Amino acid sequence: CCWSSPSFYDAVDPVDFEAFLMTQLNNLDLDLAQELGDFPEDDLDVVFTPKECRTLQPSMPEDGVELDSHVKDCVQTYIREWLIVNRKNQENSDICSLKNKGCRKDFHKTLQKQTFESETLDSGDGTFQAGPQQVPAVEEASRATLACSDLELRSLQPDPRLEHLLRHVSAEEFERLSEEARRTNRHPELLALYPSVDEEDAVEIRPVPDRPKEHLGNRILVKLQTLKFDIEIEPLFACIALYDIKERKKISENFHCDLNSESLRGFLRSHTPSIDLSTQARSAVFSVTYPSPDIYLVIKIEKVLQQGEIGDCAEPYMVLKEGEAGKTKEKIEKLKAQAESFCQRLGKYRMPFAWIPISLTNFFNVSTLEREIQEAEGKGSSSDKKATLLQARKLSDRSFNSEDSYPTSNFKPTSLSLGTFFKQEGDRLSDEDLYKFLADFKRSSSLQRRIKTLPGTLKVEISPAPENIGYCLTPELLPLKPFSENRNRPHKEILEFPIREVYVPHTIYRNLLYVYPQRLNFANRLSSGRNITIKIQFMCGEDPSCAMPVIFGKSSGPEFVQEIYTAITYHNKSPDFYEEVKIKLPAKLTEKHHLLFTFYHISCQPKQGASVETLLGYSWLPILLNDRLQTGHYSLPVALDKLPLHYSIHSPEKIPSQTPPIKWVEGHKGVFIVEVQAVSSVHTQDNHLEKFFTLCHSLESQVTFPIRMMDQKITEASLEHELKLSIICLNSSRLEPLVLFLHLVLDKLFQLAVQPMVIAGQTANFSQFAFESVVAIVNSLHNSKELSKDQHGRNCLLASYVYYVFRLPDPQKEVVKPGIVESRYYTFGRTSAVSVGSKLLQSRVISCSNPDITVTQAAADEEVKSIMSSKPMDHSSSRMSYYAEGTNDVSGLCASTRPSNKKHFHEELALQMVVSTGMVRESVFKYAWFFFELLIKSMAQYVHNTEKQDNPRRSRFSDRFKDDITTIVSVITSEIAALVVKPPKESEQAEKINISLAFFLYDLLSLMDRGFVFNLIKHYCNQLSNKLNSLSTLISMRLEFLRILCSHEHYLNLNLFFMTSASAPASPSPSLSSQNSSSCSSFQDHKITGMFDLSAEYRQQHFLTGLLFTELAAALDADIEGISKVQRKAVSAILSLLSSHDLDPRCSKKEVKIKIAALYLPLVGIILDSLPQLHDFTDVRSGKGRTGNPEEEESSGAINQNVALAIAGSQFSVRNSGIPLVSLPYRQSATLGPDTTRNLLICFLWIMKNADQNLIQKWIADLPSMQLNRILDLLFICVSCFEYKGKQSSDKVSTQALQKSRDVKARLEEALLRGEGARGEMMKRCRIPAGNDRSAGVNENLRWRKEQTQWRQANERQDKTKAELDQEALISGNLATEANLIILDMQENIIQASFAVECRDNLLGGVLKVLVNSLGYDQSTTYLTHCFATLRALIAKFGDLLFEEEVEQCADLCQRVLHHCSSSIDITRTQAFRLFLKPVTFFHYNNDNFSRVKMQVTMSLASLVGKSPEFNEEFLRRSLRTILAYAEEDIDMQATPFPIQVEELLCNLNSILSDTVKMREFQEDPEMLMDLMYRIAKGYQTSPDLRLTWLQNMAEKHTKRKCYTEAAMCLVHAAALVAEYLSMLEDRSYLPVGSVSFQNISSNVLEESAVSDDVLSPDEDGICSGRYFSESGLVGLLEQAAELFSTGGLYETVNEVYKIVIPILEAHRDFRKLTLTHSKLQKAFDSIINKGQKRMFGTYFRVGFYGSRFGDLDEQEFVYKEPAITKLPEISHRLEGFYGQCFGEDAVEVIKDSAPVDKSKLDPNKAYIQITFVEPYFDEYEMKDRVTYFEKNFNICRFMYTTPFTMDGRPRGDLSEQYKRNTILTTMHAFPYIKTRINVIQREEFILTPIEVAIEDMRKKTQELTAATNQEPPDAKMLQMVLQGSVGATVNQGPLEVAQVFLAAIPEDPKLYRHHNKLRLCFKEFIMRCGEAVEKNRHLITADQREYHQELKRNYMKLKENLRPMIERKIPELYKPVVKVHSIRESFRNHSFRKYDAQTSSQST
Repeated sequence: CCWSSPSFYDAVDPVDFEAFLMTQLNNLDLDLAQELGDFPEDDLDVVFTPKECRTLQPSMPEDGVELDSHVKDCVQTYIREWLIVNRKNQENSDICSLKNKGCRKDFHKTLQKQTFESETLDSGDGTFQAGPQQVPAVEEASRATLACSDLELRSLQPDPRLEHLLRHVSAEEFERLSEEARRTNRHPELLALYPSVDEEDAVEIRPVPDRPKEHLGNRILVKLQTLKFDIEIEPLFACIALYDIKERKKISENFHCDLNSESLRGFLRSHTPSIDLSTQARSAVFSVTYPSPDIYLVIKIEKVLQQGEIGDCAEPYMVLKEGEAGKTKEKIEKLKAQAESFCQRLGKYRMPFAWIPISLTNFFNVSTLEREIQEAEGKGSSSDKKATLLQARKLSDRSFNSEDSYPTSNFKPTSLSLGTFFKQEGDRLSDEDLYKFLADFKRSSSLQRRIKTLPGTLKVEISPAPENIGYCLTPELLPLKPFSENRNRPHKEILEFPIREVYVPHTIYRNLLYVYPQRLNFANRLSSGRNITIKIQFMCGEDPSCAMPVIFGKSSGPEFVQEIYTAITYHNKSPDFYEEVKIKLPAKLTEKHHLLFTFYHISCQPKQGASVETLLGYSWLPILLNDRLQTGHYSLPVALDKLPLHYSIHSPEKIPSQTPPIKWVEGHKGVFIVEVQAVSSVHTQDNHLEKFFTLCHSLESQVTFPIRMMDQKITEASLEHELKLSIICLNSSRLEPLVLFLHLVLDKLFQLAVQPMVIAGQTANFSQFAFESVVAIVNSLHNSKELSKDQHGRNCLLASYVYYVFRLPDPQKEVVKPGIVESRYYTFGRTSAVSVGSKLLQSRVISCSNPDITVTQAAADEEVKSIMSSKPMDHSSSRMSYYAEGTNDVSGLCASTRPSNKKHFHEELALQMVVSTGMVRESVFKYAWFFFELLIKSMAQYVHNTEKQDNPRRSRFSDRFKDDITTIVSVITSEIAALVVKPPKESEQAEKINISLAFFLYDLLSLMDRGFVFNLIKHYCNQLSNKLNSLSTLISMRLEFLRILCSHEHYLNLNLFFMTSASAPASPSPSLSSQNSSSCSSFQDHKITGMFDLSAEYRQQHFLTGLLFTELAAALDADIEGISKVQRKAVSAILSLLSSHDLDPRCSKKEVKIKIAALYLPLVGIILDSLPQLHDFTDVRSGKGRTGNPEEEESSGAINQNVALAIAGSQFSVRNSGIPLVSLPYRQSATLGPDTTRNLLICFLWIMKNADQNLIQKWIADLPSMQLNRILDLLFICVSCFEYKGKQSSDKVSTQALQKSRDVKARLEEALLRGEGARGEMMKRCRIPAGNDRSAGVNENLRWRKEQTQWRQANERQDKTKAELDQEALISGNLATEANLIILDMQENIIQASFAVECRDNLLGGVLKVLVNSLGYDQSTTYLTHCFATLRALIAKFGDLLFEEEVEQCADLCQRVLHHCSSSIDITRTQAFRLFLKPVTFFHYNNDNFSRVKMQVTMSLASLVGKSPEFNEEFLRRSLRTILAYAEEDIDMQATPFPIQVEELLCNLNSILSDTVKMREFQEDPEMLMDLMYRIAKGYQTSPDLRLTWLQNMAEKHTKRKCYTEAAMCLVHAAALVAEYLSMLEDRSYLPVGSVSFQNISSNVLEESAVSDDVLSPDEDGICSGRYFSESGLVGLLEQAAELFSTGGLYETVNEVYKIVIPILEAHRDFRKLTLTHSKLQKAFDSIINKGQKRMFGTYFRVGFYGSRFGDLDEQEFVYKEPAITKLPEISHRLEGFYGQCFGEDAVEVIKDSAPVDKSKLDPNKAYIQITFVEPYFDEYEMKDRVTYFEKNFNICRFMYTTPFTMDGRPRGDLSEQYKRNTILTTMHAFPYIKTRINVIQREEFILTPIEVAIEDMRKKTQELTAATNQEPPDAKMLQMVLQGSVGATVNQGPLEVAQVFLAAIPEDPKLYRHHNKLRLCFKEFIMRCGEAVEKNRHLITADQREYHQELKRNYMKLKENLRPMIERKIPELYKPVVKVHSIRESFRNHSFRKYDAQTSSQST
């Protein structure tokens, strides 16, 4: 859609901010500016914060070693502090302000509890129990309702007296007092009460990235508590590790521990020199990053080596038990002694013994995990921002270790006890075997079949590891904080080997090596090596003394050892090993370092003179290869003899031949397999990174060339080329190492970008390469699926890097490589002087990082060029680096022109961004946020370092830099415009770039010249609007952009808010306009209204606010597809701003608030203009009565009066409950959603509350009345909008309540935790129905709909504690009260202002309407008190006017006030009847006729009572009694008739109340309730107004129960009533003649025909004065009835109703309405045609009540009308349930049959209900008129049911004895009626003899056949079913049997002849129809049914044959010839029609 932007839409030129400040600050209200923190010159603060370290001392390399530079850099990166740029005034923006005002968290504690009527009911005094109490006898109800005794009322105690109630106070005084009262005790911050704006819109929250920290997975603490076998004879050692069997990987290092007793440990004393504390740990913390159900904890147990196979050694453990006496004891002693000797001799060798697996499935909540991990890996790019947001949080938790959030922490500490161990098998010790075992174990959870088990006990406790375990050691054995010295055993952290990559940069120094010897093959050697062990050492030289003590020891021994022996398998020449040797690598490695393996045979038997060890051979592995750490799998040869000198330099496979030659096992074959793995944050283990780092260091430190890199040598000459290559290749390194060393890599690249390098005498320039490499890395990190992003799509690792790690590269040391003497490096260059010399001289030296760029390339980018050329500076020359300028001859010149000879990082970066091209440029824009944040951080450091803070902002940065920034902003803006119109993926990208750009400018406002930044903003806005042609996209983009800028902590200052003229305007500043010359007084008024307009001057001075309002106005003004999201965004942006002022401590002073409110005044104008678009909350409720019942509120079919009136058309507008749209030609734009409206209205109220009240009054006084009406309309909507939904809303489903009920506390906390987002947008979750901009609207809508459904609500509830719900209710109660009080203030302002001018009568009505509306909602006592005061003042001032002109309003007012008179809250009640007395006394003093008030009040009460179920009559009675007391005690009035009139009125009211009491009792029994209401209405037969009111009450009740037809009937009756009275008043031909005209609608209407004229004269005042007694009222009622009929499906009746309406409309010439009416008629007729037979009408049941318990229901019979397709069990269940509640379940019995009830047989203490299904019954002559289905179901009063019986009392018997009783019931009125059950007044019974029963059955069968045969279109299935039932051979009691019973013989009794004949004829017809059906079937069948058809046909023929003799036999007596013809005719008269039917049919034969 193309559009031309609104004229006001382009941004105006902003003020030159800095200059303006200089001039203004001098003459300003300085206190105020001071108040807002004056303009802090420098906002940003550079802070170093120490890195938090988990260990007591940071992990460092060992001392005393000269480290090489790479290790030094790494360590430096790991321990240096974070450098963070903070905002000094951040505290003032709200999130921190929340921190400052700690009270925010307990904010709700400062609130007063507001009392609401609805809630006092909940806590309930006993009077309110709904639900049936004992159903009382109903006699009382039937007495004449109005004749109520006065005594009853007088017997009550009046409420305590209020003194001076009736005393006259002067109106002025009264107003002053109430004004004061209203102003005290108000809540200062409106928006603190308001649930804050949706987080989805809160783009301005920049989450603070997580601090980079060491990665920890899910941590579980494993404590070994017991490990013992049945006998304890020797020390045992455990080694514990985790294995993942699916990945077949060991996923943790080993944890060694033992639980040996002191005595057993003593066996090994000779072998353990010392026992360090760290080796005594018995509990370990394991970490699992990727939990799965396949993880097992495996505990391997070893013992000291002894002679014999493992099985032999285990034998005693299987058979012996400790504690047995006799031989066993001796055996154990012997074994113990044996063990001791082995220990002394072989104590340092171990052998495998047993093992045991433990599955960890239960300790990880795996299901959620897998899901989370999937989400985290981002299956598909999810466009829903919220999802990505959550995902980002999850992931960052995962990768940055906030362990608590990890889903495993939810299991309870568990102790496991296991009783069997598996024996180790000597030939199956490898890890491969272990995985096989575990897989088996997982399948069957036992390996018993294959493996022997040992009995024993293992107790392990597994629990989630707490955050801070005291006394714990890291894998390097460093103590963690908090570390308590006194504990005896430490915990150990066990290093994890994750199954997949973990992308978390290194943050600590770690340098470990793990060696895993795996297999040795000596099988082919003949030597004696059988019990083989390997001694493993880490050597730093070849001498044996060079073994380094860097191997971690096992349990109960030294911490570090020099050698480790592997466990021994007895007599195995090719053993498997499972040892893990953990080595702490030295920080500086040389070629001398190597691993040495020595192989020994151990002799277990002591032989004379032989040593224990026999040397078998050696092998070794150099640690470095080409200066790189060697890791991986190796097959090493084993040398037999002593190794030669210098062996360690070579690897054993490639060692050159020696003399003497080395003897190898199996001729140099690799017989020893070993694996080496490193876990190191120093060794990159990646070629590209290794090369890059090495080359960088060769530049920095003095190295000797050539340097060796892998297999190549690099000379000094090739260094530059190689380095560039390695920079380019960086990005091709694997992602994991790149991420692990990310911080270091980026630091190095940034260093290269600005550091001038001199290599071999040449200046080398790397900055372009470095920049491009950074861009490539940024690109690949963002594109990786594995890495998480935050909600703005920023890669979390990069965000953390910029925020914490990045710092300006060190001040450059000049790097000059030897090879040139002269060191004036800025003269070196490689471009020839000629090409640039000339240009150089004429332009300043321009920074360019790439001397090779040619001019053409720079000019290529048109956009840049055009921008550059518009600047005054000459940028035409190619941009060159500072350093590369020509040859020596210009050196002096260069030196002098260049300001400094070093590059500034921010300038270099900006420049690189500007000159980048192609793919690089694309990525720069795409991930602009990163470069922007780098720019900001480097600028802040630059300003900080160069102490420029004190400089004026204008001169902080060079002009060239400013130009670069301008270019960047401009180019990015056009990039955004280009992307946003593309498909979703790109447009999403555009939104992200847009947000980044906004944050960038936001930050620049704190660093640069603010005027400059404002201009950038202006260019951005205009550039976007020129490029985009979709308005909604444009506004949406600009809004997000502005929203971020407005969240600046100095937003108010940036808007020069102190310039607003808050009270009487001063002349504006000279620099902006010269209006001050005009005379001030006339200027004054103009200025006030001007303050509410969005003028150009305003937009210039208050730049950001102006822009924001412009967006809002444009959004509200637009009417295009999809604009509603944008409108929502715009409104929530403004709301969030206002909220932030309310939360900002700087703004808490009143005068500051007034100034701020003045800044927002133009918003008022915008809101008023958008009035017609606001959502009308008044429609939410059906009818106007407050109901407390959710179903009622939601009742779908209810037509509330607004709708009815809308139907009735505007000129009949009776109650303006909708918005009376002001008579302006509004442009009808799209309406706003309820939430957008609510947010907009709260903004309006906020301004009204905080603005200067005098100003508001002046403004109102000047407004034309049309505008004032608009304001009143707005207030009207506000009232319904901020209705209190209360605590119960948490049980009910109510859209708005849902929105209120968000948990504030959680929001506030979240806000504190979450980011430095500059605005406190912390709160509300999804609330907006329109889709969300960032996701397809679908998810949004979906979510919205869910919110409205029951389950959503239920979920909401379950999460909340009672306290939270109370707190929410407290806050929303205060919000409702405050909002309503602001509305009240406004109305007072309007009354004041308009009274001051001259009373504008129409305004009063408006004000009253708003007030009355507010009384209709649930209000707090606080508000009610003030509202009643206002109303009293209003009546006192303008009473006569109100009661004359605003009759409607007064009626409503009466009703509302009476409602409050019945309040259970004393104070409300008191206030309400004070108000109630007001009109009463008012009329008395004015000597007016009292009857009008009397009627109003009575009707009000009647309708109130009818509608409101929670209405409390007891309190109202008390009020009435009190009023009576006042009337009688008032001395002035005693002489007048006043007290008598009051008394009469009160009597009326009291009698109405009596009815109410009864109604309450039947609340649960709808039928009884309707009967009662019906009776009440009948009682008012003489008082039409009240009867009408009750009929309407009944209609409303019916509608709520979805009985639409009955509701419609009530309205028809009401209309008939009105018609009667109208016809008495005037005789108009087009009006109905009274109720007779309504007979076609229902025969029941005649009840309404008027009582004779002498009872009532229509002219008497107060009678028939209600709004319905008029032609428009009549039409309204009828149209409402028609709508309900239509809803109820009685379309024919709709026609009848309109027949009465149409003449009236024609008489009024109302053609618009006629059109509407006819279209409705057409709809009705269409429905009749389309629905045909499918329509459902009621189902009827006869219900009889028996038993004295029922009171007057006893022996009553009713016909109940139930909804269509109600089954008997349903109604039976309902009634039984209901009466069961009343009388007790055992007291109620349902009589199951329909036989007549014998009262004498019933139990007198029980209540019996008999329920029978009945069908409408018509005589045959009636059937002629009732043709359609509708006619057979409408206007029916006779019903029939059938009871089968036999003579002997059984209900059913053989055909020949089966009788039937047909019972016909007649009801008092015809259905449908105004109630759903009607009394039965007559019953008749017929008995059918067996043969008559047979005739009836046969007729029915024949009809079915005929119907099935003639059906169109034919239905073969149906036909075959009926046929099968008729001719099927097997049909029991089928036609044949009937014929054989009744037709076989001619009956003896001549009386039966006729029946016999009739039956014969029935059969004749039946067989004929069968034939037709069979024939028809032949045509319908398909080929596969042919056989079936043949079968049917055979059966038919058979039946026909069998029946023929019986059908053909006639009774001769019946067929005698007849002579006298006319006598037959005579006989017609004598017989009933039924007989006639029989005769004619018999003659036809």
